[in-house]
Amino acid sequence: MTAALTPDVPQLDPAEGARQVDAGAFLLDVREPDEWAAGHAGAATHVPLGQLPGRLAEIPADRPVVAVCRAGGRSQQAATFLRQQGIDAANLQGGMQAWAAAGLDVTDERGGPGSVI
Repeated sequence: MTAALTPDVPQLDPAEGARQVDAGAFLLDVREPDEWAAGHAGAATHVPLGQLPGRLAEIPADRPVVAVCRAGGRSQQAATFLRQQGIDAANLQGGMQAWAAAGLDVTDERGGPGSVI
């Protein structure tokens, strides 16, 4: 794991977040199960914010992490926590609402078109 990072969390717009994910960053969705089921980014991994400390081993420490929620508040908390653990994490500003508004992929739990609730 890297040395402790500053808690100052980088803020990414949807285009930059998608670019980083395409380049190998880990997209972490910290929303609740019903929000995830309704619609999420196809490349995302789901770990609800409340479960994050207990599931930290599932988050890679060897590549950047882009945290996302519905509007950006919970993912800011997640990214702050991850940075305190020495993980290079950023927050997706505007969350899945901004992701969807930018025309980026949103799929439901069955792989069909999803929506952000």
